[in-house]
Parts: sequence; structure tokens; C-alpha cells
Amino acid sequence: MTVIGDDGQPRCGWATSAPEYIAYHDNEWGKEIRDDRGLFERLTLEAFQSGLSWITILRKRENFRTAFAHFDPEVIAKYGSDDFDRLMADPGIVRNRLKINATISNARALLELDDGELTNLLWSFQPAKQKAPKTLGDVPATTPESVAMAKALKKSGFVFVGPTTAYALMQATGIVNDHLATCIAR
Repeated sequence: MTVIGDDGQPRCGWATSAPEYIAYHDNEWGKEIRDDRGLFERLTLEAFQSGLSWITILRKRENFRTAFAHFDPEVIAKYGSDDFDRLMADPGIVRNRLKINATISNARALLELDDGELTNLLWSFQPAKQKAPKTLGDVPATTPESVAMAKALKKSGFVFVGPTTAYALMQATGIVNDHLATCIAR
């Protein structure tokens, strides 16, 4: 169900518990991103979110951008042990060995692709038909498309991208529109 915010506008129920959520929901979530670097950033952040609350990542996002060279894959792909140690010591980000290593590996995998290839790959999984969800219960955690996307990403050398992370990426980048039917952002 949608929740009426202090401004009188109906929003997806998850989006009203913090000011950061409201801004993210209204201005970013579900808006189309069609460039490799923007998609790489969202893929990285969704992977870091795995097992955590999104608000944790949202509140640390600027720190992530600084720590990971504004998600420039050419810079990240060259990260070595000193960079890894720096990231593991950075209290401004989520310090998880697997996720940091995945980000570096994924930057390298991205560089193996042609320019725009990640964008084309991800957007190839956009469902033909999308029914507007009426309640949060209508929003799945995974779909056949997100399962296929995760497999395709892994085949291309990406790691730490399961079907749930892939679906969250699809939602965040506008590949699917999971704003509720009565939401102002729909």
C-alpha cells in the first residue's frame, strides 16, 4: 500500500521512514539508467546492500563514491593489496572482504566488455509486460528475468550477483517499475 507523506503525496510504503528514503524514492529509484558506469555503481551498491538495510548503503553512498573513485572501473580494476587494505580500514563504507573483492573483480569484468555492452546486457532482461503492483506484497524478490540476468552476469565474469541482487538492480535502474500503482513516482 502507499503511505501518504507529510507533503500529502502517496508513496510506496517503504519510502517514508527516513528523509533519505523519500529523496531516493522520489528522485532516483526506478528512473532509467542506461550507461555502463551508472549501472556499475548501482550493481556495486546493491551487492554491498546484500544482507543489510538499504538505508545503511544510502547513508554511506557518498563515502562509497569517494572510496571507489566515483565507480570508475578503470581505476578500480587496478586496485591492489594497498587499496584493499585502505578499503577494509575505511569506516565510511561497509567493510566486507567478499564485497570489496567483488567490486574489484566486477570492474575488471566490465572492462572486458565493449563500451555499452553492460547496458545492453542488463536492459535485455526488461520484461515485455509489467503490471503495476498494488501492494508491496505484489513485488517479488526475484523473477525469471533476474535469475537469467544473474546467470548472464556470472557468465561475463561478474561475481556476487545473485537473482535477488539482480532484481534489486532492475528496480533501482528502471529496468522494471515497481512503484505501486497509486504512488506519485509511478
